[in-house]
Amino acid sequence: MITITYFGNLKQLQPSGSETLQWLSGTSDDLLDLLRQRGPDWADALQPGRIFKIAINQQLQHGTAAINDGDQVAILPPVTGG
Repeated sequence: MITITYFGNLKQLQPSGSETLQWLSGTSDDLLDLLRQRGPDWADALQPGRIFKIAINQQLQHGTAAINDGDQVAILPPVTGG
């Protein structure tokens, strides 16, 4: 199991702001692909090509990173506004 915390507009898709997900191992790209399969709203919010910041166990990752059972993952969407 991993715990995922959502920030920004992603919180609209998961109103509690976080969830636990059955997970053995994979990468941050695998996780984003899995979440996109939840439906059009998720696919739109997590479009490939958008730049997301991913933190694993409170460490900001650069590029694709391994996610293992028991990890805490935070997904931060691109910052917008002026």
